[in-house]
Amino acid sequence: MAGGRALVRAGIRALLERLPGVEVVGETGDGLEAVELVRCDPPDVILLDVTLPRLNGFAAAAQISRLGVPTRVLMISMHASPEYASRAFAAGVSGYLNEDSGLDELTTALNEICAGRRYLSRAIDPGIVQQREKRAGNGGSGLDALTPRQRQILQLIAEGQDTRRIAERLSVGVKTVETHRAELKQRLDIFDIPGLVRFAIRNGLLPPEVS
Repeated sequence: MAGGRALVRAGIRALLERLPGVEVVGETGDGLEAVELVRCDPPDVILLDVTLPRLNGFAAAAQISRLGVPTRVLMISMHASPEYASRAFAAGVSGYLNEDSGLDELTTALNEICAGRRYLSRAIDPGIVQQREKRAGNGGSGLDALTPRQRQILQLIAEGQDTRRIAERLSVGVKTVETHRAELKQRLDIFDIPGLVRFAIRNGLLPPEVS
């Protein structure tokens, strides 16, 4: 289980521990740590929040899907939004659940994804999600032009981190970050920070309230 807000994590953990046959084997408030936990000891299911430091839920889900492990991802978000849900499914999640959902829906979501089926929160119109997925399939996203590392750096830029802080958080050199920054600006044809923040929000890398 990975969530950026400790109180929300605690509440979800309490719900999970009430479910028969469910064992919580770990938790973290950090996106990169979530990917590493799955890499080292893959659980059957990981619950991801959208808003995570260092690596947001979308990017973490995409990295987990590339690990080749049987772990299924259930994204739990405050956003009952078709845009966020379609972005999550594009990243490889098996289910998308609004955090206001009750225990019964959480149970249903877990059962569905463990059975190999996709689950979408009852609070979201599935028709709109399908329409967005179809449009994305036809036209793609500007994020497709970026490497996973450039997406990480874009998220951190949008969160207000400067080059030195980004280098420290990703354990890379300042010159490396500067190179990635220059390349992602060229690829997106966006050369100012406010423009990058707006792009990150439109593409689900950053919730609107963070900006």
